[in-house]
Amino acid sequence: MSKVSVLVVDDAPFIRDLMKKCLRNYFPGMVIEDAINGRKAQVLLQTQKFDLVLCDWEMPEMSGLELLSWCRSQDGHKALPFIMVTSRGDKENVVQAIQAGVSDFIGKPFTNEQLLTKVQKALGKIGKLEAVQVSIAPTRVAPAFANDSLSALTGGKAEVVKPTPAPASAAKPLINPTPKAPPPTGRGQGQLRLPSGNQQCVIKALSLKEALLVVRRSEVLPQVLEGAVLDLEQGENAEVARLNGYLHAIVAYEPKPDSDWLQLTFRFVDQDAQKLDYLSRLIARGAALKHFVPGA
Repeated sequence: MSKVSVLVVDDAPFIRDLMKKCLRNYFPGMVIEDAINGRKAQVLLQTQKFDLVLCDWEMPEMSGLELLSWCRSQDGHKALPFIMVTSRGDKENVVQAIQAGVSDFIGKPFTNEQLLTKVQKALGKIGKLEAVQVSIAPTRVAPAFANDSLSALTGGKAEVVKPTPAPASAAKPLINPTPKAPPPTGRGQGQLRLPSGNQQCVIKALSLKEALLVVRRSEVLPQVLEGAVLDLEQGENAEVARLNGYLHAIVAYEPKPDSDWLQLTFRFVDQDAQKLDYLSRLIARGAALKHFVPGA
């Protein structure tokens, strides 16, 4: 029985490694090659046979859309399953990719389950799913990362324990209640897209390598090494940059275990020159960052 071969294309090493590790854990018999951009992928596609392509949209030299268009112009790749892995979820971008012949989409950030579901669906359509040995079902979050993050925030306790309220008759008025910390301020605001949902964030610091963000603590805590997308908007034309990355560090913003705010170090992984140029302009403008409004 022939092995299933998959090509992973992304200019960010972190995202390529993330996808390859997920696929290898779930499909031990799968052959996986990778490329740093569409041009490198094009060379591989001309010399090797692949059953599936997982490709980023925004890459230097040749974008995912350009690679897709080239594939559909080649007799040998007209029916090749091509899944776009992208943070571009806007309607016009989806329509553009569909018109170019894309097979499916995976939005960034994605969970292992989302990636595996799309891959299984694509392989099932071409009758290749049975050709790969399926391992045990993956867990949603690696326990070690989850526990480490939670411990750092709660002082080693599994959860923040709230005191049992006293009976109404024994209640005493608080003379000097501890005030809640006001919302943090910074250079601007953005939207952080995590697998668990979207969160508005305050940008405390920004460099070409990372951003220091503050978000309100929610029921679902973000995890160290979790992939994410940071949306930033600037300028009169409502120019939006979608920066891919991962959470490098998470700490309580206030010096207490039940802090209402979390401080996140978001490490960028994009190598796209256009995104780096945009980021440079954001840093130069500094206070010109404006509030991001989803859907604007």
